[in-house]
Amino acid sequence: MGKERGVTAVKPIKITDTTLRDAHQSLWATRMRTEDMLPILEEIDEAGYFSLEVWGGATFDVCLRFLGEDPWERLREIKRRVHKTPLQMLLRAQSLVGYQHYPDDVVREFVSLSVKNGIDIIRIFDALNDVRNMVVPMEAAKKAGAHVQASVVYTMSPVHTIDHYLETATALAELGADSICIKDMAGLLTPFRAYELVSLLKKKLGIMIHLHSHYIGGMAVGAYLKAAEAGVDVIDTASVPLAFGASQPPVETVVRAFQDSDYDSGLNLRNLFHIANYFEALRKSRGFERGITRISDMRVFEHQVPGGMISNLVSQLEEQRALDRIHDVLNEIPKVRAELGYPPLVTPTSQIVGTQAVLNVLSGARYKLVPGEVKAYVRGLYGRPPASINHDIQKKIIGNEKPLFERPADNLEPGMEKAKRDSLGLARSPEDIMSFAIFPQIAKKFFEERKNGIIPNSEIKTAASAVKETKAAKEIWTTGLAKEDSKMNLKEIKELIKIIDETEISELNLESDGVKIAIRKGMNFPPSVPAAAPVRQESKTIAAASNVQAELIAEAPVASSDPVGQQNTETITAPMVGTFYHASSPDAAPYVEVGQQISIGQPVCIIEAMKLMNEIESDVEGKLIKILVENGQPVEYGQPLFIIEK
Repeated sequence: MGKERGVTAVKPIKITDTTLRDAHQSLWATRMRTEDMLPILEEIDEAGYFSLEVWGGATFDVCLRFLGEDPWERLREIKRRVHKTPLQMLLRAQSLVGYQHYPDDVVREFVSLSVKNGIDIIRIFDALNDVRNMVVPMEAAKKAGAHVQASVVYTMSPVHTIDHYLETATALAELGADSICIKDMAGLLTPFRAYELVSLLKKKLGIMIHLHSHYIGGMAVGAYLKAAEAGVDVIDTASVPLAFGASQPPVETVVRAFQDSDYDSGLNLRNLFHIANYFEALRKSRGFERGITRISDMRVFEHQVPGGMISNLVSQLEEQRALDRIHDVLNEIPKVRAELGYPPLVTPTSQIVGTQAVLNVLSGARYKLVPGEVKAYVRGLYGRPPASINHDIQKKIIGNEKPLFERPADNLEPGMEKAKRDSLGLARSPEDIMSFAIFPQIAKKFFEERKNGIIPNSEIKTAASAVKETKAAKEIWTTGLAKEDSKMNLKEIKELIKIIDETEISELNLESDGVKIAIRKGMNFPPSVPAAAPVRQESKTIAAASNVQAELIAEAPVASSDPVGQQNTETITAPMVGTFYHASSPDAAPYVEVGQQISIGQPVCIIEAMKLMNEIESDVEGKLIKILVENGQPVEYGQPLFIIEK
């Protein structure tokens, strides 16, 4: 991994496998379980890869939040089986594996624990290419003994020139990077641009260059071929069942493309297809689709939305019951991005720009609803934007407040001691404390469920079973509605509830002919708050399983804005689908309490949605007389949250 001056001579290409991290994050919403990975690890270890990307990115969050797994234990289990190939992770610089900046002591401890638990190579990137945000994680990784791979995030805008990339890469090399990664998360890098950029970096820096790209627009294979000619050292690929579409190019195609040339990777195609057969069987058993390139994906050269972000937008709009607005959102994203100073669309800025675009479209008024993370970005709390933020938009979001110009983490208090104190009685290890420091709400819930024995994932049915049973549920529902007079059959409803109870499905909402049913796990809706109704409606609860409730809702005429029979009240409703929180963190005081006087614009709660903690502000003033939802409860769009006496 030494440095050399001048364009590298022709040499075999090295390949990193992303199947166990980026590939299933891009195509399967990061839903591959640890138990899915273990049987094939030793064979992958023998394949001859440069490294295996197995951790970081969204895997940490998803393990805790959705899979009921300890991400640290996943890493340790992988390390026990992989002995020849270095393990690699993706680190979001000062944001680590989260969506905000963390204090320096948290960053240093996280990096140290990652290496202790098995990570060999840490790929570090900052969404804004703000090198200041990469200094501490790079220093920590170097101190821990990891190979430090510093990334230049590639995108296209008036300010993202070839000189910008050279300047950024030079600064990272001077900070001690062992290698530089060109991180092309949206597949925007064209073959000839790849040749130009790689040639320049090899000539000027004489350092190992690693190229990461996504297949989404179809450019990646061509970019890899031209990058090899320019002297690139390593490229990223995935096993074919988890390749194409929003993921990386298939390793099988890339290996064959380089065969019979001086760039031959030396990987054995027969072995690679044997590994692919395992993942193909897994894909089918889980009910996941193959990676495909849609027309909306091909528009990436216009809207620059990465494939994983498009998948996330589809999911968000489905949650908000507005999937038909996807093209409106894709048209809005470039406008928001330009107004916010052309941030590259990669976590967390992809969520910041994407969520604001969704809210602009769904609310019908641009920047009427602005999430806390968008405000934080405009305040400079994520770093220096690549270009100036539109003045009018900035004023609309933060008024006359002056943005921060120093490194954001310079203003953060140390966090480890607080995490140790707040997680006392819940955390079992330094790794648990770290999980709590990064995701306090999610980690607390995970620890409590672990303590109560709720989350052993061996008891959870496969996604394939869930898919099949979802179809079965819809068939039962359709049959029930076909009955003369459309009255619900209690036996059929109980069958639906049983399906929900025994599978991974956490929610089922169906509607036909003026009748609605909402079935969810682990929820106890107050009788005054129908589960799937933005207005007051008649409801009846049917309990048929230990942890499942069904809320059967008959359509009623729209009620007045007075849900408690008083003429002098107004209701604050949920502006989005998400999870309701009274406070910003488990130990923080609630935003508001009953009896408190509320003013217009005052924050009243958080709704976690679309990967962001969205601070909801009151649009009415008066006295808070009732809170209608419990902390941590899922809420629907339009669901009443608070009752205010005017």
